[in-house]
Amino acid sequence: MIKMELLLFVFVLVVMAATAESKTAGKPGCQLNCGSVDIPYPFGIGPGCSRSGFELSCLTSGSGVAGPKAVLAGTSIQVTKLSIETAESQVILPVGWQCFNASQPKDSNGNWSAAATEMNRHGVYRISNTNNMLVVVGCNTLGYTESLRTEGGSYGRTYYTGCMSYCNNSDSAQDGQCAGVGCCHVDIPPGLTDSSVNFRDYDHSAMLDYSPCGYAFLVGRSNYTFRRADLMMDRNQTMPVYLDWAIRDNGSMSCADAKDKPGYACVSVHSECVDSINGPGYTCKCSTGYEGNAYVDGGCTNINECAWPNTQKYPCYGICLDTDGSYECRCHRGYQNSGDPKEQACSPKFPLAAQLALGITLGISFLMVGLLVTLMMIQKRRLNEHFRKNGGSVLQKVENIKIFTKEELKKITKNNSEVLGQGGFGKVYKGILEDNTMVAVKSSIEVNDARKEDFTNEVIIQSQMIHTNIIKLLGCCLEVDVPMLVYEFAANGNLQEILHGDNSHRIPLPLDLRLDIAIESAEGLKYMHSSTNRTIRHGDVKPANILLNDKFIPKISDFGTSKLLTVDKDFTMFVVGSMGYIDPVFHKTGRLTQKSDVYSFGVVLLELITRKPTIYDGNCSLLIDFQKAYEQENSGKAMFDKEIATKENMFILEKIGRLAMECMKEKVEERPDMKEVAEQLVILRRSRKAKQGNHRMNPQPFEEISNEGTPFSLGTGLSASSYGSVSAPSTPANNESSNL
Repeated sequence: MIKMELLLFVFVLVVMAATAESKTAGKPGCQLNCGSVDIPYPFGIGPGCSRSGFELSCLTSGSGVAGPKAVLAGTSIQVTKLSIETAESQVILPVGWQCFNASQPKDSNGNWSAAATEMNRHGVYRISNTNNMLVVVGCNTLGYTESLRTEGGSYGRTYYTGCMSYCNNSDSAQDGQCAGVGCCHVDIPPGLTDSSVNFRDYDHSAMLDYSPCGYAFLVGRSNYTFRRADLMMDRNQTMPVYLDWAIRDNGSMSCADAKDKPGYACVSVHSECVDSINGPGYTCKCSTGYEGNAYVDGGCTNINECAWPNTQKYPCYGICLDTDGSYECRCHRGYQNSGDPKEQACSPKFPLAAQLALGITLGISFLMVGLLVTLMMIQKRRLNEHFRKNGGSVLQKVENIKIFTKEELKKITKNNSEVLGQGGFGKVYKGILEDNTMVAVKSSIEVNDARKEDFTNEVIIQSQMIHTNIIKLLGCCLEVDVPMLVYEFAANGNLQEILHGDNSHRIPLPLDLRLDIAIESAEGLKYMHSSTNRTIRHGDVKPANILLNDKFIPKISDFGTSKLLTVDKDFTMFVVGSMGYIDPVFHKTGRLTQKSDVYSFGVVLLELITRKPTIYDGNCSLLIDFQKAYEQENSGKAMFDKEIATKENMFILEKIGRLAMECMKEKVEERPDMKEVAEQLVILRRSRKAKQGNHRMNPQPFEEISNEGTPFSLGTGLSASSYGSVSAPSTPANNESSNL
């Protein structure tokens, strides 16, 4: 019995394989595919392998392209899909554009015009009006389609549909919106024979900075979504376009005229002719009950409906028997049906044995269903318990954050398939939201009743901080044992990796970029200290907690040690943070203040201008060595990063170095606050830009950070010898080198 079932299974596989092969049948001895594109007749590659007008070429990697790649013969137009069932093909066509500038008011793209001419030299193709749309991108730009001249028309081209997009200003166009502002789209009529477009532009000269070009292109309806960045689209951009094809030779005859004429294309037995609905001509298909290639002799073969995986297409509520071009359906033995078993189920005749068998089967089924329901209830109870333990009752009321379910998080991270890094509490994963926004998903602390308030407090703090230079918390998942936090994605990792990482992360950093990073990081901390509804201290400022996005804009992150500035929470029994960055006053007393963050930021400033970690060259202390340099030479020149220690940069570097030492003064009251630090850095940048711009007037004077030659007492709390013995750069709980 088992052998018989195995043979039947093998037979079904053979039949299905033969059926699949017949669908893409080509002429004997001809190439059946090119790369991932199947080549069914009437298409073909090489002499005698295709019908006239359906010739293709297969370009290999040796042809200067990433091959193999199917193209329309004699052209460079790539073919990505061919279908004889729907008489459709998909090709890649260039975008039409027209650009403007001061020296040459108009500069147009000729590639799309050439491609339009090449595409339909034999008149086989029409642009699919059901699958494509015309899109115009630009400001004050009118684009419309052109096609071959209509018979008897007075123009060289036939002009069809179009639309006009406009812009009020550089911010008026919105991502995902293509309704006339920066982008418009319109349906196209049937009958288009090529992809040519034309332009009319109005008052375009005033918008050269953010929209120097107008673009127009045909594209599949589901293959394009407008982004404001497309106003500066790559001129070599291409788009997928669907084509309708048909047999259009012999005067583009209809089915009624073609059947008795030489060259009739529907040659297979059990084939039918269908008049084209997009232009003149006809197509061929296999008759009902058959499948395959109607353009090949013997190409239409019987469908085995009984082996078809989709039972809804060929339903049978009994025993299925395949016939030529159809199938029969009969009730099983012991069952009966007053109607057709294809339409309704057969009912048992119910002998005693059948009733016993049915009772046993139903009993087992009910038991399995009950067990499944029980397991689902247990799982639901476990999820609810995690949700409660992780503070869900409080956090679900917090604004600005989304509570993700466990299943949603699996989908976002593709089941944790891509790891970005290793954090202090676990791994950080890359994720993608439904709107294609990239995010970073990281583990938080393991929450129990004692830690619940700390965790919810951290999430609430972060949800209230909305600032360009603070990493944005988008949401969290509480239905897991250890809660997961979903943050905005920082493509360039953290400042620790950029400054001190291996060669894969270490990149050239000009002084202007370092100054921008310092200023914007200071702005983020200033916002935390004074610009939010509830003043916040970070408590662990260090390069590893300064993330950088794809434009190197810094984002302050990791608020696990943040505390609300309230009277009863100035002190903590647990001093946490990273050695080398902890405020000595906080380390000795447990008192965390805003000036504690100022001290840590001073260390970050030193690392930015020296590109040295707090412990470098084995056992050297950056803080102590930098202070010694000023005590001995009244300058930090010997410590500055050689990459930026040029003559023209020395003034700025000295000022930053002295500002860093001001931040790290031992006496808390002598340190500046973050607002003052940010203002001093902004003044330095303004002075530098004024000097770089060759202004004749002197730069605006600014307050001296320190008197030359005045000794500084850094608040290290350690002597040179004792500090030099420190070997660990940070405490294990906060040593994160991941994206977050």
